[in-house]
Amino acid sequence: MQRHRFYAPPSRISDSHLTLDADESHHLTRVLRLAAGARVFVFDGAGSEYECEVTVVSKGAVDLTVISRLQNEVESPLHLTLGQALIKGDKFDWVVQKTTELGVTRIVPLITDHSDVYKAEGHTDHRLQRWRRIALEAVKQCGRRRLVEITEPVRFIQFCEDEKAGSNLILSERGGHSLRGVADGLRYVSQVSVCVASEGGWSNKELQQAEACRFIPVHLGARILRTETAAIAAVTLAQHLLGDLR
Repeated sequence: MQRHRFYAPPSRISDSHLTLDADESHHLTRVLRLAAGARVFVFDGAGSEYECEVTVVSKGAVDLTVISRLQNEVESPLHLTLGQALIKGDKFDWVVQKTTELGVTRIVPLITDHSDVYKAEGHTDHRLQRWRRIALEAVKQCGRRRLVEITEPVRFIQFCEDEKAGSNLILSERGGHSLRGVADGLRYVSQVSVCVASEGGWSNKELQQAEACRFIPVHLGARILRTETAAIAAVTLAQHLLGDLR
């Protein structure tokens, strides 16, 4: 039987009842055509999920009664930030979707010397809404319970300064360590950032800045990967070596 999942923030959830917003209510009633008595699952974006029964269906809102709270763990113990340089077309959308499925915690769109700066500086609100919507749908699909944080685009230099106190990796087309080679040194680390360049790679200035902020350069082998492929591969390997994809 298909498992229908919906999102409701903690503010809409009490001990025994919860209410879906207009969009989620529309999806339940108009798209899935569920009615009172249906059993569904609702997650709060903060780590909890509930099995519920639809009790009241009205225009623009659906009320549900909480039957039980799910206890199994589905989130990775690794707090993983992906710093992804902005890329053309729908490739960034694809990176958001797939890395969300793989358990990334936060995505920071990076404005780099070789990224798509025109798009980075225009229509930011629209793009953020789109990315967050894609991430939410991916969370629903893959069974996660925490929303992925997607920040506004930032300059790579600023990102380096903001993250320099943490454990940070930068994918470099000019050499570096293997991810497995640095994994032992990160074995007891719970938070890691991985940075991926755009199609044009990193500039010399950016690599120097990353080095100054103690970012560790890593590579993904001898083959040259597209930026969106590199992001997926890096997140997968990080989760395998340090997270829950073992």
